[in-house]
Amino acid sequence: MPNHMTVRDENEYEDLLAEWSDLESGLGIVLANPESTQQFAHRIVQYDRWMQGLLQRDPDVGLYLLFQLAGNSPVGYSASHALICAVLCHLMAHELMRTPAERDSVVRAALTMNIGMTAEQDVLATQTDKPSAAQQEIIREHPRKGAHMLDALGVQDASWIGIVAAHHDSAIDEAAFDNASTLTRLTRILKLVDRYAAMISPRMSRAGRSATESARSMMANTSAKADPIGHAMVRAVGLCPPGTYVRMDNDELGVVLKRSSLANHPYIAIVGAATGELLHRPRLHDPARGAPNIRSALPASSVRAQLNHHQVLQLGAFTDTP
Repeated sequence: MPNHMTVRDENEYEDLLAEWSDLESGLGIVLANPESTQQFAHRIVQYDRWMQGLLQRDPDVGLYLLFQLAGNSPVGYSASHALICAVLCHLMAHELMRTPAERDSVVRAALTMNIGMTAEQDVLATQTDKPSAAQQEIIREHPRKGAHMLDALGVQDASWIGIVAAHHDSAIDEAAFDNASTLTRLTRILKLVDRYAAMISPRMSRAGRSATESARSMMANTSAKADPIGHAMVRAVGLCPPGTYVRMDNDELGVVLKRSSLANHPYIAIVGAATGELLHRPRLHDPARGAPNIRSALPASSVRAQLNHHQVLQLGAFTDTP
């Protein structure tokens, strides 16, 4: 892993943003047209490797860009949701010490879990009404349909298919995590990540929730038997992941810049004054070294600020690496 964030200037920021955006749009095309995609399984593996390459350059910048993309618009929801879930599963697999093969299965399942309802998922993200009876049926059937599609499209990894088939199944939560089968453990990782990412993302019918609210809800709804997953997610991305907004206890506005070794003390870029106006230049703040502290996380929908993201990300070069 690099020792500091890789964004040195506006060109580097634009290049990195373009790479993540290209990855997301390419994935969107494949997910929307799986039957007409040559060597579908191979293409998904390529997108996974592309994602890993971007994360190796800088996982914090990757999270920052993804949470900004996920929090700001419901357009193209299926691809952005798949990508953020894949990134979270990648980090969780490392945190829970899964094998490389298990990591591959759960990440590729994350990329393709909603292949049985890609078009409908984009529609649902932009509609203001509750799902109709027909849409509810599509939602109910999409794990099974997705698994059949992956099999027909030539996916050879039985775990990948099995995770997709069971990712909404309540029965997988019954056994204690340590006693559960490998497939059940991997499916539970994806199930939790899927719900967390859906909570922070906006729909036309509701704003996204703050990342902290979503994480705490996950922990509260995760029984003691499954606790390792909720705790692993907080360890992996923090209560306030990079790219999410926070209100400081002196009323300043911050955006989380980088994780630290303390889950509730990430590095912050202070971007707004207590009086409401944006600062001309953001400033770096480490809450572990003193006030101000984070008072609350904010949903992206509550922040109207147009940030200069490359200026924010350049501050990351001045942080310590845990």
